[in-house]
Amino acid sequence: MRIREIKEKDNQTIEKIIKRSLESFNLNIPGTAYFDPQLSNLTQFYKEQSNAKYWVAVNEKDEVLGGVGIAPFGQKTGICELQKLYITSEAQGMGLSKELMKVALDFAKEHYTHCYLETLKKLQVANLLYIKLGFQQLEKALDGSEHSAMDAWYIKELS
Repeated sequence: MRIREIKEKDNQTIEKIIKRSLESFNLNIPGTAYFDPQLSNLTQFYKEQSNAKYWVAVNEKDEVLGGVGIAPFGQKTGICELQKLYITSEAQGMGLSKELMKVALDFAKEHYTHCYLETLKKLQVANLLYIKLGFQQLEKALDGSEHSAMDAWYIKELS
């Protein structure tokens, strides 16, 4: 298992992983990443932004098992957003999300003072991981949020 930056050849696979994951929770609804216009070309989307990257976790055959991204959050100076953390169902429970987040947060620390993320309360395992990694729950979304279906928001001071 290793983590590397996304390549063009990974775009379709990570899009399928994200959509299947959301479908498994009946979250293939407006207001989630399911309908993000950039979902079919994450490589280009993250290249076009400054201080942004997307990483994928791959197995020994270089098959994508999941991914995570960091990008600037709206017009907020110093705040990035942890985005699109999704893992295949087969790879869940192996600590992959934690490893992906570690890489993403290490990168974020070099460019930002805070990291924000949005999720749903029903994704209990994810919420527990965020808290374990030092994210503090917020009462509402930060201004500029694009995913209206989210009902849990977190921020972490990076130091």
